[in-house]
Amino acid sequence: MELLKGADVVSALNAELKAVLVVSSYIPQLAIIRVGEKPDDLSYERGAIKRMNTIGLRCRSYVFEESISNQAFIKKFQEINADPEIDGILLLRPLPMHIDEAAIEQLIDPSKDVDGISPYNMAKLFAGDETGFAPCTAEAVLEMLDYAHISLAGKRVTIVGRSLVVGKPLAMLCIKRNATVTICHTKTVNIADTCRQAEILIACAGRARMLDASYTGEQAIVIDVGINMDQENKLCGDVDLDAIRQTAALATPVPGGVGTVTTSVLAKHVIQAAKRMGK
Repeated sequence: MELLKGADVVSALNAELKAVLVVSSYIPQLAIIRVGEKPDDLSYERGAIKRMNTIGLRCRSYVFEESISNQAFIKKFQEINADPEIDGILLLRPLPMHIDEAAIEQLIDPSKDVDGISPYNMAKLFAGDETGFAPCTAEAVLEMLDYAHISLAGKRVTIVGRSLVVGKPLAMLCIKRNATVTICHTKTVNIADTCRQAEILIACAGRARMLDASYTGEQAIVIDVGINMDQENKLCGDVDLDAIRQTAALATPVPGGVGTVTTSVLAKHVIQAAKRMGK
């Protein structure tokens, strides 16, 4: 089994984005909005800032106390949203329970919604309109497949997971590329049998090492989007990588796979957003 590592994809994508910036007189800017001090948010924020700096983009963080009221946060968000110096907005979620996240999704300027959280951009994605922004993690999967020169046209693709962050938008992206898509979830009967029929199997269920050899057909391509902590408190994916070595043809590792590509896709979206605004 061959490993498809995120670092190789990131290197190629970053070089492409840097080349775009070289011929531009404008440096786009990303706003990262964080509420509270959750370790996952802090880690993602650090990674995103580092990636923006590496590529040559500007990045500004807006940090609010977890105790901020819903009304106060919405007011601050609207100010950031309206700032002409901001080209893209990354809102770290989930927000604290007392903040109306659905209202924020409605408020965010679709042209700055570089992580595809607004209903407007989601509607564009489901309509096959490429002028919107898809969620970065979902698009990162396609970047991995493109780097490996794997075409989706006519392929049987099975996605394990149906979230609005990965599963559903990823299904739409694959259909746009003429794949035949099956979505599995916790209520799918005989899920392993269904997964074994896939030529490309994508795991985004959020269950540590859920997919083993019984889920993978011969020479399957397995993309692991999951980020979990196992019983030994070690980072792992939704796929048992050791268990599928004798069946799969290619797989992505966790850590070091799709997750590493996500922030480069974010940077790509920030550049696209600025261009679409005529900057």
